[in-house]
Amino acid sequence: MTEPALRPLFHFDNSYARDLPGLAVPWQPRRVDAPSLLWFNRALAEELQLDAEALAGERGAAIFGGNEVPEGATPIAQAYAGHQFGGFSPSLGDGRALLLGEVLDRHGRRRDIAFKGSGPTPFSRGGDGRAAVGPVLREVIIGEALQALGIPTTRALAAVATGEPVFREGTLPGAVLTRVAASHLRVGTFQFFAARGDIDKLRLLADHAIARHDPQLAGDPDRYMGLLRAVAERQAALIARWMHVGFIHGVMNTDNMTISGESIDFGPCAFMEAHDPDAVFSSIDTHGRYAYANQPLIARWNLARLAEALLPLVDADDPQRAVAGATDVIDSFPALYDRHWLTGARAKLGLARGDDGDQALADDWLALLQSQAVDHTLAWRYLADAADGDGPKLQALFEDARPLHEWLARWRARAQAESSMPAQRAAAMRRASPLYIARNHHVEDALRAASADGNLQPLHALLAVLAQPFDERPGLEAYAMPAPPEVTAHYRTFCGT
Repeated sequence: MTEPALRPLFHFDNSYARDLPGLAVPWQPRRVDAPSLLWFNRALAEELQLDAEALAGERGAAIFGGNEVPEGATPIAQAYAGHQFGGFSPSLGDGRALLLGEVLDRHGRRRDIAFKGSGPTPFSRGGDGRAAVGPVLREVIIGEALQALGIPTTRALAAVATGEPVFREGTLPGAVLTRVAASHLRVGTFQFFAARGDIDKLRLLADHAIARHDPQLAGDPDRYMGLLRAVAERQAALIARWMHVGFIHGVMNTDNMTISGESIDFGPCAFMEAHDPDAVFSSIDTHGRYAYANQPLIARWNLARLAEALLPLVDADDPQRAVAGATDVIDSFPALYDRHWLTGARAKLGLARGDDGDQALADDWLALLQSQAVDHTLAWRYLADAADGDGPKLQALFEDARPLHEWLARWRARAQAESSMPAQRAAAMRRASPLYIARNHHVEDALRAASADGNLQPLHALLAVLAQPFDERPGLEAYAMPAPPEVTAHYRTFCGT
């Protein structure tokens, strides 16, 4: 009697590997000694139409550790370039990552499944291609935190301990991350082929990106300029959302900016506590290039690099027209960003309709927070409580409450023009301003416990809190509170490579 065929664990349809020859290198993940699942995102697996039950045990550990390449996968290391802290590197690529394949999720959306830390590739440039438990779990935490906040982001599907050491400043336990993305196309992907003058591959790449992310542009004679506009729109919306929750990416190189508008590559990232436009937590950002307030400016700078890469496709017969059109898109980015930012600020201020004075009202609120080093997250959240008549918690954040009372008088006068009742307004504001973020000291506690002792309880506890960032729950007060100032003053993050 013939045994029934085993149901495939993944239903791959790998358009990048199939349709873009020469844009990546076929490669295999490095085998590891003793793969074991640290964390598995069952809900995401089900969203991707995977067999979550089969992947939650030893079989999943073998696959996500790189020891078993599932049927239908075509692992490749993608090529890309990038401006890193302003300096151009013409050849970067997936130095420790592999695109395993693509699947269609339950909504019909194409999603990448990729490894990070799966061993060296032709793009490793002398690196070992591996990752440690701490940086891998940081990606888990930040991705899930942003997802719950409603911010477009790549997400972790699994984290696997390899049972092998990784050598950095010291010896660390090794791990592999499995990451899911709308795609791994970056500004740097376009720069790679533009820098080589390979217009045919550049056009293939751009048409692939359009088919995947902006299919309405397919066949449009001006589709490459349309792609630039669409990426600018997505990035303006993304960065505005980062700014509203105090998120600092930390390393906004062009190889870390996606075409899809998703957040990606969570190395030296952090959530700001005391509101400070100059806040920097990355140990490698010594000049503040990627400081909190600079993020919209850097997004525009990165988009200009994308525009440069696309110019040969926009209008080869009239380069001046191409430059003029691309310049218009880049020059319009600040207004585009301001529109997205103000829309979000109005929601956080409890204002449903627009008024000419709203920008100044929001700007003055942030200036007030900066002047007294008030916690960004709690200030916004307690403002919602103040809308509902509970003002003492907000006032307690300020050393000098007089400027606060002056601003609150302006805000309440403005709110009177709204049709909603105070309780309704407060509820809407709480849906826009989280109580719980990935506070840096809690993140570090979870990573330290997992790395040093193999204790995953702090990780699971933190992820449970972050899964519902807007809902106040008794017993979780410590997760809402900032770290002591002496801790925050010296807090630094690292890229994890």
